[in-house]
Amino acid sequence: MGGGILGFIRSIYQLDTLDTRFTTPSSVPYKLAAETRNDPHGAQEGGLSKGKKAERSKWSTPEFYLYYLVFLVAVPYMFWVPFEVSRESDPRYPKFQRYLSDGWMLGRKVDVSDSQLRTIRGKIPHIFGLLVVQPLLRRVWKLFKPTRLEPGASETSPRAAEAWLEQRISFDAFFGAILLTALHGTSGLKILGLLWLNYQIATRLPRKVVPWATWIFNLYILVTMKVYDGYRFKTFVNLIPFAPDSLLDLASWMDSQQGLLNRWHILFNITILRLISFNLDYAWMTDRQGGSPIEKQLDPASLSERDRVGTPAPKSNYSFRNYFAYAIYAPLYLAGPILTFNDYISQCRYKSASIELSRTVKYGIRCLLVLFAMEFVLHFNYVNAISNARPDWSTYTPAQIALLSFFKLHIIWLKLLVPWRLFRFWALVDGIDPPENMLRCVSDNYSTLSFWRSWHRSFYRWTLRYIYIPLGGSNFKTLVSSAYSIITYLAVFMFVAIWHDVDFQLLVWSWLIVAFFLPEIAAGYLFPRKKWEGRPTAYRMLCCVGAVGNVLMMISANVVGFGGGVDAMKALWEGLFRGLSGISFLTGSCIALFVGIQVMFEIRQSELRKGIDLKC
Repeated sequence: MGGGILGFIRSIYQLDTLDTRFTTPSSVPYKLAAETRNDPHGAQEGGLSKGKKAERSKWSTPEFYLYYLVFLVAVPYMFWVPFEVSRESDPRYPKFQRYLSDGWMLGRKVDVSDSQLRTIRGKIPHIFGLLVVQPLLRRVWKLFKPTRLEPGASETSPRAAEAWLEQRISFDAFFGAILLTALHGTSGLKILGLLWLNYQIATRLPRKVVPWATWIFNLYILVTMKVYDGYRFKTFVNLIPFAPDSLLDLASWMDSQQGLLNRWHILFNITILRLISFNLDYAWMTDRQGGSPIEKQLDPASLSERDRVGTPAPKSNYSFRNYFAYAIYAPLYLAGPILTFNDYISQCRYKSASIELSRTVKYGIRCLLVLFAMEFVLHFNYVNAISNARPDWSTYTPAQIALLSFFKLHIIWLKLLVPWRLFRFWALVDGIDPPENMLRCVSDNYSTLSFWRSWHRSFYRWTLRYIYIPLGGSNFKTLVSSAYSIITYLAVFMFVAIWHDVDFQLLVWSWLIVAFFLPEIAAGYLFPRKKWEGRPTAYRMLCCVGAVGNVLMMISANVVGFGGGVDAMKALWEGLFRGLSGISFLTGSCIALFVGIQVMFEIRQSELRKGIDLKC
């Protein structure tokens, strides 16, 4: 019994439970992955990692026993320091007490002073409600709108696929319209207008103009919808000369009917990614006439993810109704993860083999555990309340400043992880398998390049498909190609910054991220793995030293972008170099990071020994 429980717990934290994309190459069909998942030779048959050779396990070596001792001291210390300054006994507690709310855990207060976090936490019951209601309504819809197949017809035939597509998308469009009205009220008309204009760009303009017009239009919307506070109706009416008072009154009334989420434009940036995806997928479809799965001799009911994303749908599927259903697909509408239009249409035709009841249940349990982790941190670490109280940071030690900043990054990670996981769980329950957004904990990253691949992964994949690859990717073999590659990286990350918010602080963050890429890329060329094949331990130690510097740079960049700006970063580093205590803490931190990164290396080697190379 005990072994069974332990085995079940371990299965919850398997990569395959998180997303089969992590254990199956993108070129392997999901049906084959499902058949070989329990086969001990399945990883090899599935064609996972074949390019890298895994090293022998180090978990039971004297070196790692030493690291375990460091963990036993460092990890509790990292939790204790922020907890200590969050206690009522701390003399600075009265300064930030007003930002705390009544909690439910062990008599502690809870820190929900971050407005975004407070909103997410308050909406979780509503998300669970929709997670139950929407799939049930789909079942009712199926009863009233059944698929009508000929007797003996295969459920995987093209006609059956069209019938499933019609049934699913008709419901998605219907429910999307209801959701849009409930969430945004009269602002739903603005969203519908923007969707219509974007659709006209894709379908009416000449093919060569579509990509440029799509980017210009959507970047313009991305910037102006926030500058003009969501395009208020009264603002437009005021532009009309001699507008009658009755029209102004109507505009004011419409502005007041904003639905449950009155600031629709705050979350519309995720929809903009879907608008761009549709337009570019449509444009590329016109370039690839004759590229259907059947003509490519592929089984359309068992496509690999690469084929689902890259193979265009039939032209008739690029209708406005299908586009609307995709753009407003309820489980993914507010926060993602991001699914391309081609992938959405493909999964509407044929349910992905990766969706299994046992796996979905385990994923749901994992969602609940993440939710509990967030609640635990908010009840025992009041970093947001301390920051909001504008404290005198000189009264805090370098260790306190650094670890409060460190945990603030973790709270940012958690407040993104919780809704992303819940919305993806909702989509899985509804029969759609979008990519997992968060592969690793924010603490389990040592590479700037790899961090970008594992953080908001669906967005990373979106930028690869629609920005990075169309711009030519990267090549650092010559000076000219290196300069062009840097421009490509800047274009990607400046878009990411603008997409998050129109804020100079985030632009600085994007420049810092690209600047921090360069030392890592240069180190890869200066110290290639092949030249160190005879000295693997020395190479591992050298990489770890570089990775420590990488982690310090990543913490600095994210403090600038998401944790208080340039001033916060300056205060952090000034504190670390202020006197012997700061330097001692920095030295101890580097040693702890060195040990932690060695463990991160070994985690990835353990994955490689199973034939899995996540490249992050």
